[in-house]
Amino acid sequence: AEAAPMLSRASEQASAMAHRGMDAMRQGSQQLRDGAEMAKGRTIGYIKDEPVKAMLIAAATGAALMALLSLLSHSRGRV
Repeated sequence: AEAAPMLSRASEQASAMAHRGMDAMRQGSQQLRDGAEMAKGRTIGYIKDEPVKAMLIAAATGAALMALLSLLSHSRGRV
């Protein structure tokens, strides 16, 4: 007889914790979306203001990534 109210309270607490967790997840994902949208706007603005620099940065980044991938593929071939 005493176990039923304790189980009910435990169930309610677990449900409340789950709802708080879901709310925190929603809030966190919304903050991520907002941050990504702000970064997107800043990036577009930079590309419009400095198209040559943006192109050089993109080319240098691509070259660095290709060099890294090439280095990794060669090291895997040796192992």
